[in-house]
Amino acid sequence: MKSFKWIYEHVSAHKAGEDVESLMPVVQSPEILAELPDDRVLSEMSRRIFRAGLKHSLVDAKWPAFEEAFWGFAPQKIALMSDEQLENMMQNDKIIRHWGKIKAVRTNATMIVNYSEQHGSFAHMVAHWPTEDIVSLWAFLKKEGQQLGGRSAAYFLRQIGKDTFLLTDDVVAALKAQGVIDKAPTAKRDLALVQNAFNTWQQESGRPLAHISRLLSYTVGW
Repeated sequence: MKSFKWIYEHVSAHKAGEDVESLMPVVQSPEILAELPDDRVLSEMSRRIFRAGLKHSLVDAKWPAFEEAFWGFAPQKIALMSDEQLENMMQNDKIIRHWGKIKAVRTNATMIVNYSEQHGSFAHMVAHWPTEDIVSLWAFLKKEGQQLGGRSAAYFLRQIGKDTFLLTDDVVAALKAQGVIDKAPTAKRDLALVQNAFNTWQQESGRPLAHISRLLSYTVGW
């Protein structure tokens, strides 16, 4: 496995003339992230779910209509929605009428309400989840929520500014090239190997996981 220094120098050499730092994703501090209201957490979580498999611009253009239809994504209200109210959403042609994803909004609202009561807010729990075990947060969201499997949990976390790496095709290819894994990591063992590799690079560099992930993706194809 190459060092972080090699990764950074490799990317810098192949992006000569570009400001590599300007290409890095935004990572919020735990203090700022913890202040995110539960309704904004649910809105971004739902936006990620509806974006899956669709052009982001299409979903984003419809998002004001989603905000109106779901009462500003207030978790306490949505958690109490009846099946009939959810079914009525399927008649709203201003939103994307995907039954499984519409149902997921209520399930995820319930999750947010439950854990907000325990931690003060859902964002507070997420903000203080240790990044050295970020894959466990992915697993938590998949288990406790709905439509948050695959890459969706990590993409949601990236949207709200939580430090996480992403297992994009390029990152997976880079991890293979670095000898960290030999196949796409889905099993718990393989995810642990990936987490350990990122932890090593993080300790070496002091950089957020998100930055390491982005830099690693740029090492592919050169």
